[in-house]
Amino acid sequence: MAQPLMPHATASWLVDNTALSFEQIADFCGLHILEVQAIADDTAATKLTGRDPIRAHEVTQEEVDRAQADPNYRMQMTKGPEQVRRTKGPRYTPVSKRQDKPDGIAWIIRNHPEISDGQISQLIGTTRTTIAAIRDRSHWNIANITPKDPVTLGLTSQRELDAAVNKAAKAAGIEQQQTDTRLDGDRQALIASLRAERDQAARDAENIENGYDEGATARPAFEDPFRR
Repeated sequence: MAQPLMPHATASWLVDNTALSFEQIADFCGLHILEVQAIADDTAATKLTGRDPIRAHEVTQEEVDRAQADPNYRMQMTKGPEQVRRTKGPRYTPVSKRQDKPDGIAWIIRNHPEISDGQISQLIGTTRTTIAAIRDRSHWNIANITPKDPVTLGLTSQRELDAAVNKAAKAAGIEQQQTDTRLDGDRQALIASLRAERDQAARDAENIENGYDEGATARPAFEDPFRR
C-alpha cells in the first residue's frame, strides 16, 4: 500500500487537525499505533512539524471527512504523479566513497587494460578526463593513488565488473583466460595421499575388528592361560 512521503510528519498533522482514530492514522501512514500514540502524547524523540497530506495531494478532503464519520473506514491515498527517475549520466557514488574512485580506476587500468575509458566511466561513475589523467599519470594526486579492487571499495559489483571485462575482451578479440593448471599436479598428489590414508584407515579398522595387528605375529583370538 502506498504511504505518505513523510509518514511521521503526516501523522502529526492528522492528530492535530482531524478527529481520526489512532488506528486510522497508523494504517494510512504505515506506522504502528504506538508510534501514533507517542506523537499524540508528544513523547516522540523529536517534535515533528506537521505535514498536510491534503495540500500535498496525497489524500482528498472527502476521504478525510468520510473516515472521520466512520471509524472503521480506512482512507485511500491519492495516486500522485510518477516520480522522475534519472536514467542517464554517470553512476551516483556516495560522498564517503568518492575519494576511492582514483584507486579503483588505477586498478582497472593496471589489471584490465582492454577496458575502454567509457566502460570505466560507467563502472566507477567518473569522467573520461579523470581516467585519462590517471592513465598518463598527470593526475594532481597521482603520488597518493594506490590501485585497489573497485569491488572491494564498493564502487561497483563483481557481476558488473566481470561483464565489462568479458565485453571488452570479446571486442578486442582476446581469448578468455584459461583455468590455472599450475597446481594440478600438487592437487592430484594431495588427493592420492588422502585416498591412501583413507584406505589404510579402513584396513586398520578391519584388522582391529578381526583381532589382527599388521606387522605383529598372528595370535589366536583367545589364549588359554593354563596352557604351557
